[in-house]
Amino acid sequence: MSTTPEATDVPAPSRVFNISFKDKGLWLLFALIVLLSAIAQFIGPLTVPLGSVSIMLLPMIWALLMGVLISGQTWRPLPIDLQHTANAIMSVAVLVLCARLGLTLGQQLPALFAAGPALLLQELGNVFGSLLLALPLAVLLRMGPATVGATFSIDREPSFAMVTSRFGADSPQYRGVLSMYVFGSIFGAIVVSLVASIISALGIFRWEALAMGSGVGSGSMMAAGIASVSAAHPEFADTIAALATTANLIAAVVGVPLTLWISLPVADRFYKFLTRNQKEVVKKESTGKLSALASVLDAPKVNLNPGTSLLILTVAGLVTASIVKKGFSFDMVITYALIAAMVGVAIWLSKLTKGKVPGLITVILIGTYITSPWFPYASWVLHTAESVDYLSVITLMLAVAGLSIGKDLPMLRQIGWKILPVGFVVIAATFLASTVIAQVVLGILHR
Repeated sequence: MSTTPEATDVPAPSRVFNISFKDKGLWLLFALIVLLSAIAQFIGPLTVPLGSVSIMLLPMIWALLMGVLISGQTWRPLPIDLQHTANAIMSVAVLVLCARLGLTLGQQLPALFAAGPALLLQELGNVFGSLLLALPLAVLLRMGPATVGATFSIDREPSFAMVTSRFGADSPQYRGVLSMYVFGSIFGAIVVSLVASIISALGIFRWEALAMGSGVGSGSMMAAGIASVSAAHPEFADTIAALATTANLIAAVVGVPLTLWISLPVADRFYKFLTRNQKEVVKKESTGKLSALASVLDAPKVNLNPGTSLLILTVAGLVTASIVKKGFSFDMVITYALIAAMVGVAIWLSKLTKGKVPGLITVILIGTYITSPWFPYASWVLHTAESVDYLSVITLMLAVAGLSIGKDLPMLRQIGWKILPVGFVVIAATFLASTVIAQVVLGILHR
């Protein structure tokens, strides 16, 4: 693979990987994605009893863990350029998953409209869930001002800009965001999967509320929540996917201003209130340590044609779907061709508008329209799309995610152990708070 240095005066990644099918490494990555997805589906779900409840470990967990093992083991780890290539494929895989989930939305519009207030209000759980539980825990563990950055949200990409503008890129708060970002990247899907599975097994929440709680604003975490809740309530699988996808879309659109203007300032004031009697010594972070953490974001640029990513995902997806359905059908090819067309339009429109129209919104809107009563061929689209189980697409996406994670594992040594319990509580509390709010609102609406 060719690596080209960029000009030193440009504040961009220092390396560029130009990737194509001429590179043997891409064929290796292609084979691994297909193999891991297939093996995970062959293993299938595993039920683990925990006292009076049971949790279900789904194929997506095996795919993710096998990917992490291959990319992160020290004997012969997956080359770093291939891990960054997997990360580039992952961005397209998220759109592929959202396109497939979009093909369930049109027929679920009545349910979405009925749950409208709950869908909107559950977003408050994403804003305040971690503040109420994770922030006090971080204060108890004496994480210092990094507490604010680590607990004001689940800390995906937009969080960096928010904290940088308020506290600066050399602040402890920024280190907190970096720490939570790494934790969420490695463990987020697993945490949501386990928590959603356990809470679903308890039977104390409506399945609709659990579905909405899954839309935490991260594609991989949402996928994990959908899979776990659907496994507990398979008869409502399509509606669960529709509710979670819509909740996640709301989190992506509405969550940013809510987090910037409400969650972050409240977290800062709450932290100062809880530590008002503490004589805390703020430790100066070494430049080397902060730089090591920041290197997670300073990823090289990967020039990979989206069409190449789509081809890899389509072939791997067809193999995975065939294993799930125990047979191959031409409808699977049609479904993936439709998904590829939706993703292609979304990427083109995003580039045309310079990112002002996110691809995520485009694929969901297209999917909703062509499966709605207003589209004359909606019944045919719905029937054809049933050939590809969206859970198989989730398995595929998390196999890709696992192969991209190994490069982030060394950062855990830089972060320290405190982010482990705090990170778990941040994600679990966000899911639980959104679920509780949705449960309360749905209870009021259905009296």
